[in-house]
Amino acid sequence: MSGLAITALTLSHFRSHKAARLVFDGRPVAIVGPNGAGKTNILEAVSLLSPGRGLRRAAADEIARKPESLGWKITADLRGFGAAHQVETWAEGGDTRSVRIDDKAATQSALGRIARVLWLVPAMDRLWIEAAEGRRRFLDRMTLSFAPDHAEAVLAYEKAMRDRNRLLKDQISDTHWYGALESQMAVAGAQITANRQAALTRLRAAQAGAETAFPRADLTLIGEDAADLSAALSDNRRRDMAAGRTLIGPHRADMSAIYAAKAAPAEQCSTGEQKALLISLILANARALAADLGAAPILLLDEVAAHLDTTRRAALYDELCALGAQALMTGTEAALFDSLGSRAQSFTITETDGISQVSP
Repeated sequence: MSGLAITALTLSHFRSHKAARLVFDGRPVAIVGPNGAGKTNILEAVSLLSPGRGLRRAAADEIARKPESLGWKITADLRGFGAAHQVETWAEGGDTRSVRIDDKAATQSALGRIARVLWLVPAMDRLWIEAAEGRRRFLDRMTLSFAPDHAEAVLAYEKAMRDRNRLLKDQISDTHWYGALESQMAVAGAQITANRQAALTRLRAAQAGAETAFPRADLTLIGEDAADLSAALSDNRRRDMAAGRTLIGPHRADMSAIYAAKAAPAEQCSTGEQKALLISLILANARALAADLGAAPILLLDEVAAHLDTTRRAALYDELCALGAQALMTGTEAALFDSLGSRAQSFTITETDGISQVSP
């Protein structure tokens, strides 16, 4: 199966990369170099070819290369759904991020309609044992891959909630203001919950039908117990006013995971098992998208090989190649990618005086 792919990537003043150009041929990509050389910065740049703030969740002004702080720019040639596109995204001098697709101004949401990008980074390793916010974000990224309009529903919900929270903090009691905002939250919230549930259904199906070396995770959305969110918000105003914030709604939901083979909650599993569950979900997400769209998504796997034994590492590479996915992977040693052989491209990243250099 032929997947989505970046065929060329150009970076200008992006973090440690003053100027870089990488040309890809669609195969998986091994990016090798010492810690701090700028490997993850390349993955971050690719993650910004999708809606949102990328895999580091950085503000636009945090990305510009220092000390120049002139702004930054990413240009990519993308093989998308039946068509090729040129994508540009940039920010100048503290401005917000701009997007252009095929020389026309575009929204970030439009990026989700021409490509799908999934990622797994070391910061996610503690996903199952930390606060619910990280699991919601992880679920929403997966959901966004299936439903590009999910981001718009989340933004609409959060805007209305911020306005409601402002009323709560100011101890405003006007029922008409609250009613209008709560109605907006209910509409957007219902869409958010429906999108999340649909994504979990797709992930369950993709795991159930797969022959994989990675464990199945049984996922459940919890905390979505308000059948009529508008009425629930109205009933809860007094308690919310005392707290100064909205205490119910999809922004409070969580996702639980069970290691199916052991019937063990993910948070009680070993570190290695928790990592394997994450990889399993990313692969299931990719399989489901490939089945739905006829093309595997672009995958960004940061330092993933270092946490796997030789057998699991080879199994991961075999699955990526079977999917036909362009997976960009980083590692500190070329030997981590030996079992890929000629099935992958490789690049070496070095750093001198704070400037990253890329070589084939």
